Amino acid sequence: MSSFELVFAVYGLLLGLAISEVLGGFSRALKLKRGTAAVRIGWLTPLLGALVMLDLSSFWLLAWNARDQIDATYVTLVCVLAMVGVYYLAATLIFPDAPEEWPDFDVWYDKQKRLVIGGLLLANVSSWIGAGVLDTLHPAPPPALAPAPTPIADALYEASGIVILLLFAGLLLVRARRWNVAMLIGLCVCITASEVIETYL
Repeated sequence: MSSFELVFAVYGLLLGLAISEVLGGFSRALKLKRGTAAVRIGWLTPLLGALVMLDLSSFWLLAWNARDQIDATYVTLVCVLAMVGVYYLAATLIFPDAPEEWPDFDVWYDKQKRLVIGGLLLANVSSWIGAGVLDTLHPAPPPALAPAPTPIADALYEASGIVILLLFAGLLLVRARRWNVAMLIGLCVCITASEVIETYL
C-alpha cells in the first residue's frame, strides 16, 4: 500500500460518510414531501445540500491531484481528519434528523446556516493552505506531455477562487432568503466552473 492509498483510505471514508449524510437528508425530505404531512422544503436546504455535494466532489479531486505529494505521516493523517471531519459535521447539519418536526425547512436552514457555511469556508481555506504547503515542501512532478496552463485559464481559476470566498463570506452575513438562494446558486456555478477550468483549460 502506497502512502497516498493509506491517507486516501481515511479521506475517502469520511468524504463518503459526508456524502451519505447529504443523500440521506434528501431521501428523508422526499419521503416526507410525498407523504401526508404538510411540509415546505423550499429552495435553501436543497441548494445547500447540492453545494456540499459539489464541494465534496472537488475535495476528492484535490486529493487525487496531490497523490504524488502526500506522505503517510501522523501529521498528515491528523490534518486530513480535521479538515474532512469538519465537512462531515457540516453535512450532518444540512437536513433535520426528524424532518416531520420542521414544517418549514427554511427555518431549519436559518438556524444551521452559519455552522454549515462556516464549516465549508474553514474546510476550503484549510485545503487551499494545505495545497500551498504541499507545493512548497513537496512540489509535484510535472505531468508528462501536459500542455502548459494558459494565462487566461490561470486568471479565471484564481478569480473563481476569490468569488467563492466572497460568496461564502456573504452567506455568513446576509440574512435575506432570496439573496441566500442567489448566493448558493452562484457558489454551485463557481465551484463547477473552477473545476472545469482546472481540468480542461
